Amino acid sequence: MTQTTLRDAVPRDAARCFEIESTAYEGDEAATLAKIVKRIEVYPQGFLVLEIDGEIVGFINSGCADQVAMSDSAFKELVGHDPAAPKVVIMSVAVAPTRQGRGFSKLLMAEFLRRMRAAGKREVHLMCKQRHIELYRRMGYDYVKPSASNHGGVSWHEMIQRL
Repeated sequence: MTQTTLRDAVPRDAARCFEIESTAYEGDEAATLAKIVKRIEVYPQGFLVLEIDGEIVGFINSGCADQVAMSDSAFKELVGHDPAAPKVVIMSVAVAPTRQGRGFSKLLMAEFLRRMRAAGKREVHLMCKQRHIELYRRMGYDYVKPSASNHGGVSWHEMIQRL
C-alpha cells in the first residue's frame, strides 16, 4: 500500500527539492540550492512537500507580501517577505519527471490552498508558462496578464486565485 504524506519542508529536504527543481525548470528558471535552503529556513509553512513511500516527489514553495509585484526578482530570495501578509506568491510548483502525469501537482495545489485558506490568506499568485495556463485554470486560477518578467529568458503569464 502506497503511503502519501504532505508536510512542511525541513532543512534536510533542500537537496532533493533542488534536484526536482533542476529537472522541472530549464536553465536560469530553476532556483539555486541556496535559494531553496533560504525558502525552507525563512518560510517552512509556505514550502509544502509531497512524499510517496518516504521519497519526496514534488513540492510547492512560496512567500507572502502585502502588495505583489510578480516581476520582482528580489522577492524570489524572500526580500520583502512578510509571513503575516495576506497575499501569497508561489515561486515553484515541481514534480519529479518520473512522477508527472499522475495528478500529484493537483494534490499538492489542493493541500497548499487548503493550508493558505486556514492561515487566513486572501490571494495566491503565480506565474506560469503558456502551456500551463489551462492547468491552473482547472485548479481555480484566473488569468491576469502576460508578465513583465522574463526570468530565465522565458515569457511568463500571471495568474491569481482569490481565497
